[in-house]
Amino acid sequence: MSARRPLPPTGGGRRSASEADTPVTDAVSRRSVPDLRTTAVDAVKRPGRGWGGPYRRGMDTSATDALREARAQPVARRIARAGYAADGIVHALMGAVVIAVAVGGGGDSGHSGAFRAIGQVPLGFVLLWVLTGCLLALGLWHGTSAVLVHGPRRRTTWGMRLSEAGQAVAFLAVGGLAAAIALGARPQGERTAQDASRGILSLPGGPWLLGAIGLGVGIAGIAFVAIGVRRGFRKVMTIPDGAIGRTITALGIVGYTAKGVALGVVGTLLVVAAVKLDPGEAGGLDGAVHALRAMPAGPYLVGLVGAGLVAYGVFCGARTRYARMERGTAAPPSRRSAAVTA
Repeated sequence: MSARRPLPPTGGGRRSASEADTPVTDAVSRRSVPDLRTTAVDAVKRPGRGWGGPYRRGMDTSATDALREARAQPVARRIARAGYAADGIVHALMGAVVIAVAVGGGGDSGHSGAFRAIGQVPLGFVLLWVLTGCLLALGLWHGTSAVLVHGPRRRTTWGMRLSEAGQAVAFLAVGGLAAAIALGARPQGERTAQDASRGILSLPGGPWLLGAIGLGVGIAGIAFVAIGVRRGFRKVMTIPDGAIGRTITALGIVGYTAKGVALGVVGTLLVVAAVKLDPGEAGGLDGAVHALRAMPAGPYLVGLVGAGLVAYGVFCGARTRYARMERGTAAPPSRRSAAVTA
């Protein structure tokens, strides 16, 4: 018997090429064309992927990389470190004036008084511009740190950024004051504080704003005292061992505490001015010193604050050498490396 021939496919004849390729093309289509809904969900669930991830952060990454590269330059670090030395010189002069007030002398114990005293010495004009450049450089350093710094947690990151931003504003303001005096301005610390308070009180809701500013200054004073007592400055310095390290630590404790007390009194004066609606009650460091001197045992308190400010100035000089400048220099860890570390 001969072999039975297979029956032809239903419909007769061979299948067309399109019919033969249909299963293959369907499989390729299912593999190569993703579901748009799945892609959108993945972009939301997995940060760093999809259009919400690197595409959105690409421009920001290039800017932050440029900032980190600029901060990594040795010259930039040296100039920023010199800003601590400039701050130390100013605080040492302020402390000397405060001690003079304690023993019955006079003088403006604020930043403006210190800068005016510097301008009166030989080559003081040049020194003022050097201090200006160093203080502004340090302010810019802390400002970029506020942008680039990253902590292990979101709350820690924002706390570090606020701290860096506050220091940036302070150093930039002091550097701007030094520049103004170098250009010929002769501001008086107390008169400037009272004029500024008068302008704020004239605004709608001005008393509340002035009170909030005074409260903020008072909180900053409490923070300085806490840093000194708890030795929190060790987090931003690499303090050596031995007698040098113990000396720097003692200077930091005394200096931070004294500056915190002075800031607390300044904040109190601002709050009193806001409550009484009297700008004459406001004042800067000079007003705080005179307010302390009017208290029982005031000259002794003022003398201690002055000595503490001198100690803070010496401490800032040590910070020039031992300050940690790494905040914001290194790139933040990726989510994958953070997860592996955890």
